[in-house]
Amino acid sequence: MAKFHFRYGAMNAGKSTILLQTAYNYEEKGKKIVLLKSSIDTKGDEKIVSRIGLERKVDYLIYNDDSILSKLGNSIYNIDCILVDEAQFLKRKQVDELFYITKKYNVPVIAFGLRTDFKTNGFEGSIRLLELADELLEMPTICKCGKKARFNARKINNKFTFEGDSIVIDNKTEIKYESLCGSCYINEFEK
Repeated sequence: MAKFHFRYGAMNAGKSTILLQTAYNYEEKGKKIVLLKSSIDTKGDEKIVSRIGLERKVDYLIYNDDSILSKLGNSIYNIDCILVDEAQFLKRKQVDELFYITKKYNVPVIAFGLRTDFKTNGFEGSIRLLELADELLEMPTICKCGKKARFNARKINNKFTFEGDSIVIDNKTEIKYESLCGSCYINEFEK
C-alpha cells in the first residue's frame, strides 16, 4: 500500500529543492509524477522555486475551495507519485483527500511544508498532515548560533516581529524570515 509522507522543516531547510530532486528521480525512471502547490504561495506564481535557483512549473495550483480529486480526474490512474509544495497552506479537507488517494488509489503522496508559523502555531494543513501521515521526516536547517533551527521568525525592515497575520506572502524586501532554534527564538521574542 502506498504511503502518505510529510517532510517538514523551518524555512530554508531545502524542502523545495528536495521536492524538485525527487520529481527528477521519479521521472528519470520513467515514472509519472504530478506537482501540486497551494495558490496561497505566490512566490514563483505557477512554479515551484527553490532558494538555490531550481524551478519548475506545477501541474496544478490548489485553491482553498478546490477538490484535489476533481482536479486530477481520471489521470489519477496513471500517476506514480504526487508531490506537494507548501502543503501547510492546504485545507484540512484537501489533506484528507491526499490521504484517501494513497489508500484508495495506491498512489504515494509526498507533501513538503512548514510545521508552524512565525508565532509557533500550527498551520491547518500541517496539523492535519501530522495527524494522518504514515511517515514524518523533519528536514533540518541551522540557526545563526549553529544549533538546529525549528522555528520561523518574521523580520520586517530587519527587525523581528511576533505580531501580525500568520500568512503573509510578500515579495517585498522588507519582510523576511529567519530560521531559529528555540533558545534564539525566545531571546528575540523577549527583546
